[in-house]
Amino acid sequence: MSAALEATQLAHSFGAVRALDGVSLQVPRGEALAIVGESGSGKTTLLRCFNRLVEPQHGSVSVQGADVRSLDAVALRRRIGYVPQTGGLLPHWTVQRNVALVPTLTHHPAPAEAAARALELVGLPIGEFGARFPHELSGGQRQRVALARALAAQQEIVLLDEPFGALDAISRSALHEVFSRVRRELGFTAILVTHDLAESARLAESIAVMRAGRIEQVGTIDELQRRPATEYVASLIAQAVRSASAIVVSR
Repeated sequence: MSAALEATQLAHSFGAVRALDGVSLQVPRGEALAIVGESGSGKTTLLRCFNRLVEPQHGSVSVQGADVRSLDAVALRRRIGYVPQTGGLLPHWTVQRNVALVPTLTHHPAPAEAAARALELVGLPIGEFGARFPHELSGGQRQRVALARALAAQQEIVLLDEPFGALDAISRSALHEVFSRVRRELGFTAILVTHDLAESARLAESIAVMRAGRIEQVGTIDELQRRPATEYVASLIAQAVRSASAIVVSR
């Protein structure tokens, strides 16, 4: 399958901190890839290279075969869905207006209807939720709105930066189900940044493990378990297994 997203030999520093150090990555069309790693590993920096929120100092990035440096940054961001950890909703706008933002900016013929369809997809009927403001929603509902906004203009690519990390376990599980169902229905390409290996295995076809600005291994959860490429990957898998075992024992 052709790559919808591709990074080649990316290098980037913030002062003396090397955030990316020779990173290369491909995401096939229609697939989801999760980027896993500890804080400071470079996950979010890599994610933001694809919508030009970060301009890497070296290397190249392409979206659907086009070098992002050849594309207008604003237009690029409008065609790529983006869900930050906090949702990023405008607090003084209603749910419907938040979700209709990109369809409006891209001159969709019916932005309100596009917002209604996206909200319905994530389980928030427009009649019940459209007129509410973000502060009137639960954390899980706000993240559903953020996901709806990322899809309202029929974006074929969605970038998600730890969108479920701040939620309680019940809300997080419900959002996992929503995300998986919507991906099956729409078939968009996605990159998901997360600390949670189990979440990665549940939501993505492949996983990229990052450490200190480098990718240690890319593969399915089965490949990472059976053939870890480095000691770090092996330790990450072992830690995830111990955590899962501890949950089972506590029950």
